[in-house]
Amino acid sequence: MMRARDIARMIRVDQAGEFGATRIYQGQLDVMGDRGPHAAEIAEMAEQEKGHRERFDALMAQRGVRPTALQPFWSVAGYALGAGTALLGPEAAMACTAAVEEEIDRHYSQQLDQLAEGEADPELSAMIEEFREDERQHRDAALAAGAEDAPAYPLLSGAIRLGCRVAIKLAERI
Repeated sequence: MMRARDIARMIRVDQAGEFGATRIYQGQLDVMGDRGPHAAEIAEMAEQEKGHRERFDALMAQRGVRPTALQPFWSVAGYALGAGTALLGPEAAMACTAAVEEEIDRHYSQQLDQLAEGEADPELSAMIEEFREDERQHRDAALAAGAEDAPAYPLLSGAIRLGCRVAIKLAERI
């Protein structure tokens, strides 16, 4: 049986991730503008991530879950990652999206496995399952838009995925 603090930790890290995603997309859009390659797709993904974040914000308020103390850092780091990859070009921006969403898919799948044990929290499970499907669509769209054509794609993707795993661990605890 999952404890309430484990559920709170899940909500905190998921909200932090969705917040970080909104900052990544904002950085990309600020660099690329609204007419750059894939700008319309990025704007649409950003709007979905904003909706995810708002729903996690509401769940946090409803359940009295504190946000991560690292939120100001995620704001800057997410924006810098988005802007930096967009400066490298549209394929690098898509590589960033593909890498982030790959890690979020993995993370959400692990959470769903944990929540399935004893049906710990049906409301949270339903949210995570819905959002995971959106994240998978984002990843697939990024790959279709040329993410793997980015300069040094394996290195870029691997570094971003590692950063995501570290961010998840930190946000769970701090």
